[in-house]
Amino acid sequence: MNSILLESGAYSPDIGLPKTLEREYNNDMKTLKAPLLVVEDTPDTLQMVDLALTFKGYRVVTARNGQEALDAIKKEHPALIITDILMPRMDGFSLVHRLRINPKTRGIPVVFLSATYVAPEDKQFAAAIGVTRFIEKPIVLEELLRTVSDLLSRGTLADSKPLDTRKFYDGYRMRLETKLKQKVTQISRTESMLDTLTEEEKQSFRASLQATIEERDEIQLLLDQIRKVLDEEKNPR
Repeated sequence: MNSILLESGAYSPDIGLPKTLEREYNNDMKTLKAPLLVVEDTPDTLQMVDLALTFKGYRVVTARNGQEALDAIKKEHPALIITDILMPRMDGFSLVHRLRINPKTRGIPVVFLSATYVAPEDKQFAAAIGVTRFIEKPIVLEELLRTVSDLLSRGTLADSKPLDTRKFYDGYRMRLETKLKQKVTQISRTESMLDTLTEEEKQSFRASLQATIEERDEIQLLLDQIRKVLDEEKNPR
């Protein structure tokens, strides 16, 4: 079984919880019929969250990106969505925007998980587009399960007007541009450090560098798509 980060900072394969939390989750299970949808492109993280929720008795449906999530929602309406932000095909920001502009999915609570978009501006934008809660990675099990229990006890969200599409794309572009600059700077710093490291140290740094390069490329791809959408709005055919 995968280990999960506890609030103490330690990892443990035991995902049992205090009795007070156990009672809350047991109450959830008496009334919950719809599944929880977990959207995550990192296999280890997806499996970890799936296992933790399933162990507590929740029925879980998984998806690897926003498009797969929308396809899953068409088949069965989830009670709650837990999603990463930076993903291929369709990321978390686009997924939430799609959910909020559709009256049928507007009331589904959404929890964001992220290690990349953690700045105050990122969280403000997430709240503006309709994200219900925000949890930073690495995931703390007790925080995640407590959040799930709390949101399920509140039920569907009150109907509210979604963020204007133009404002969404402008805000989305700004967040992507900021993250792209950060990734480029991070890559440059890591590359400059390689010459100062031992061969053993270089191995772990190269793995980290490759992961950052892949994230940069994914952000660049999303940014190009958003700029194209905005250009088409300015210059309609």
